[in-house]
Amino acid sequence: MTKSTMSFLRAELAETPTNAQRLFLLYYNGVLVDLVVLNLFAEFSKNVEIKSFSISLLAAILLQLLLKLTIAVEHRVAEFFKHYSSGFARFLRYFCAWLVLFGSKFVILEAITLVFDQDVRFHGMWHGVVTLIVVVVVMLVAEELVVRLFRRLRLRDQGVEAKKK
Repeated sequence: MTKSTMSFLRAELAETPTNAQRLFLLYYNGVLVDLVVLNLFAEFSKNVEIKSFSISLLAAILLQLLLKLTIAVEHRVAEFFKHYSSGFARFLRYFCAWLVLFGSKFVILEAITLVFDQDVRFHGMWHGVVTLIVVVVVMLVAEELVVRLFRRLRLRDQGVEAKKK
């Protein structure tokens, strides 16, 4: 291959992304990570059943949206209690944040049931809630690992740039 046909791969020709592009990549990355995790659980665990790849893609999109919404609600609840300085208010802040994060899994499971009926099923303790919690935790850890790798690449590139100067 000639140099001109491969020029699109050169990092120095890349454009700086806009905020809208960064937001798109954030959700795109989240959906892809969720899709991979969901399908790995469907393949290797008897507690997760998904009818098809297309259904798992739609489920990953729904999960991503619901998880982001949950985190936004949790942040709003925590922000509300930040205005109070008593020990009880601090307790309520953490308790309500936990309640939102834990309770949201029941809402997510019900939303999945409503949208996908029998096409997506979580089995196990508490009618699949424990399985869903495990899947969501693995999704969040996997997303965080990808984000950390992405940031590390930026730091590495900055180090390379500094050595060139």
